[in-house]
Amino acid sequence: MSQKKAGRDPARSLNLLWGSQTVPGRSGLTVKKIVATGMEIAGAEGIEELSMRKVADRIGVGTMSLYTYVPGKAELLDLMLDAAYEDLYDAAAISSILNNNWRQALHFIAKTNWDLFRKHPWILDLTGGRPVLGPHTTMKYDTELRALEGIGLTDIDMDASLCLVLMHVESCARLAVNIKDTQQKTGMDENEWWLSHAPTLQRLIDPARFPVASRVGEAAGQAHLGAQNPDYAYMFGLERIMDGIGMLIEAGKAK
Repeated sequence: MSQKKAGRDPARSLNLLWGSQTVPGRSGLTVKKIVATGMEIAGAEGIEELSMRKVADRIGVGTMSLYTYVPGKAELLDLMLDAAYEDLYDAAAISSILNNNWRQALHFIAKTNWDLFRKHPWILDLTGGRPVLGPHTTMKYDTELRALEGIGLTDIDMDASLCLVLMHVESCARLAVNIKDTQQKTGMDENEWWLSHAPTLQRLIDPARFPVASRVGEAAGQAHLGAQNPDYAYMFGLERIMDGIGMLIEAGKAK
């Protein structure tokens, strides 16, 4: 289950997201400081280890002091996710999106999100539910939609096309994180793991019974040095999505 859902009040989050986060209270604390500290802990230890007490300890205040600024962990997670998008697209990045053709612009957007997930893998634990639209989340959406503006898509198709690209990037990024975690837990990379289990697999999986799986699986395994390659899946899928969007645009021109 997404970490965002437990005890979450969207109205409280929205007020915090769109209000001032830099005005200090009597203790000198700010919402922005609390959020930044939460992001540091999530980056170092993971979302599961994040707590209001840990944030307070890191800052050097009592836990109850935080609740004057942020009601609880659920709202803190909403704030952290929005904050992660704050500097995603600067003026130069927006200019790149506007000045390139839609395909190049979407490649740029996909790579930007791919890099974001690699930099902050904890974000993958927060996506997937009903989004709380803070200012940076809204700006991200607006900026990314500009890649598809004026190319012949309906508003609905613009939204769906962008979502398709972002969902693909997120899926591949999650695969990459899972593979990395498995490597750390087992002490073996994908190629080492498969080589160590190859004799058992060859004994159990009869090529005569599973001819296509055996042939394709062996070819993919040799190409990727493992069962899956997130980088290859990312590029392969992205190109196919681009092809599909291109066909949709051409179909609209033919009407």
